[in-house]
Amino acid sequence: MFGYVSASLKELSPENKQRYSAIYCGICRCIRSQASQTARLSLSYDMTFLALLLMSLYEPEEQIQPNACLLHPIKKRPWVDSPYIRYAADMNIALAYHNCMDDWNDDRNLPAKLMANMLQSHYPAIADRYRRQCDAMERCIAELSRLEKENCANPDEAAGCFGQLMGELLVYEEDFWAPTLRELGMALGRFIYLADAAIDYRKDARKKKYNPYLAMGTGLDWPRWEEYLVLAMGRCTDQYERLPLVQDKAILDNILYSGVWTNFGKLRKKAGEQT
Repeated sequence: MFGYVSASLKELSPENKQRYSAIYCGICRCIRSQASQTARLSLSYDMTFLALLLMSLYEPEEQIQPNACLLHPIKKRPWVDSPYIRYAADMNIALAYHNCMDDWNDDRNLPAKLMANMLQSHYPAIADRYRRQCDAMERCIAELSRLEKENCANPDEAAGCFGQLMGELLVYEEDFWAPTLRELGMALGRFIYLADAAIDYRKDARKKKYNPYLAMGTGLDWPRWEEYLVLAMGRCTDQYERLPLVQDKAILDNILYSGVWTNFGKLRKKAGEQT
């Protein structure tokens, strides 16, 4: 259900591409140090947005180092470390674990089960550090499972449930900015869920799996679905613009105003839908 919240690289300046890559590499290294080498396979660019957003808002001290790694053994690549990089790494592992378990429970997907087994040993420590966020993941995923079993025909209900999960994820701590971050995350989560439902419509129909648009019984309706997405992203960017962001704002702007739509278009084309 992820892969939408990343930058449109061709529109980034060389400096911002390097910065974006350094944040991504920092999260990757933290996953290795906080979990394991193989846990890095779960890394998603969506968590780069999370780290960039929190770092831009709170402006922590950063450690920047150039190092080679297993994936890039010859040329050294800069990477960044900060408390929010480490937080994004933990959230990546927790979300990947739940996502893999969901794939296993829904489809008996063996690779997903193997990945879940590998991540499972790291999850309790993350849940201890971030009880509110992990409680939200567990609660919302259980609620989504219930809605799927009931074949819920209201896309808003299921999307709102995933929005609650993302809302808690974006709130690092309960402070002055928490309400805005929570609303931003809720709208972003709604966008991700509804975009995913649109992309998976034909596949879910073939496999007779739950999809809110299938449950509605209205058939293919891309204009209507795109209206839902525009509304969700409009709410997201409205909250985003309330935050006093300076550092890395050009990258964040790229992600929310261009990247999400570019990625949606690519995934729609890959699914065989006309753009």
